[in-house]
Amino acid sequence: MKKGNKYGTHRVIEPKNVLPQPAIKVDNDMEIYDNEIRIDVQTLNIDSASFTQIYNAAGKDVEETKKSILKIVADRGKHQNPVTGSGGMLIGTVEAVGPALEGKTDLKVGDKIATLVSLSLTPLRIDEIIEIRPEIDQVDIKGKAILFESGIYAKIPSDLPENLVLSVLDVAGAPAQTAKIAKSGETVAIIGGPGKAGMLCLYEAKRRVGPTGKVICLNYDDTRFKEIKEMGLADVCIEADATDAVGTLKKIEEATDGQLCDVVINCVNVENTEMASILATKDDGLVYFFSMATSFTKAALGAEGVGKDVNMMIGNGYTKGHGEITLQIMRECKPLRDLYEKLFA
Repeated sequence: MKKGNKYGTHRVIEPKNVLPQPAIKVDNDMEIYDNEIRIDVQTLNIDSASFTQIYNAAGKDVEETKKSILKIVADRGKHQNPVTGSGGMLIGTVEAVGPALEGKTDLKVGDKIATLVSLSLTPLRIDEIIEIRPEIDQVDIKGKAILFESGIYAKIPSDLPENLVLSVLDVAGAPAQTAKIAKSGETVAIIGGPGKAGMLCLYEAKRRVGPTGKVICLNYDDTRFKEIKEMGLADVCIEADATDAVGTLKKIEEATDGQLCDVVINCVNVENTEMASILATKDDGLVYFFSMATSFTKAALGAEGVGKDVNMMIGNGYTKGHGEITLQIMRECKPLRDLYEKLFA
């Protein structure tokens, strides 16, 4: 059996000497190396920015969307949207474990898992697309995938529905990072608050800022504002188009008596919302760009251009314990779980 690199560089075809995520093409042959895990894939959860771009470019036609997804995987050996650069994650059953992983992993053949690494670096073969569910960005397939030695995962718990687990784990980095960065007494705004990542962030932000803080939910319309208020996830809900930076700033100023926000978390799946996030943040405050639609060039140069001294954090989808933190939200907040099951599972 062939020996593999911990980070999967042995799978990179083009260009050489890069890691699998930035690679243009990877080897998706399903014969495993000694340190790999092969997964029989059930469902892909394509990240929101990527699915939205693919679906819209296909004219919101399901058959055309299927063709686009198949072409991406055929061209790249992985599901990495060439426009957004992002991927998603998957759920499936462990089919084979390389011998070099003995004692290094608790996985065994037959375990059902969700991968917590991006599809943009995961060797993937799609044999058939069975169903696409555009409303929740999920694609049921027949196919196989490879998890590298360095790849992280979560075993599917028995007390939560599988599709719910897949949906929330896809955005697990956002609420877990929110739990780390939101502090007691702060004002925190979530742009895209009613979305899949956004409501989890609202929950964690409200818990962390406490009674002396303020949580603002911002969205382009009032979708789910009623439910968010009933669940007590936000103190203020604001309708604002985050692509209109100045208009959004005006509404944030009104909601904060001109003080702006200590933390702004961007969870939207559309472009050109960087400056609304930056302008809404106090000097020395923190902007967390979880959105994969973010242009970090626009963010960096835009902040400089308006003289904003803010800290900007890239939306790393991984932080220690992020899977368990997110699943625990589903366990401890029944109204939110019920809503997520209705919307995303």
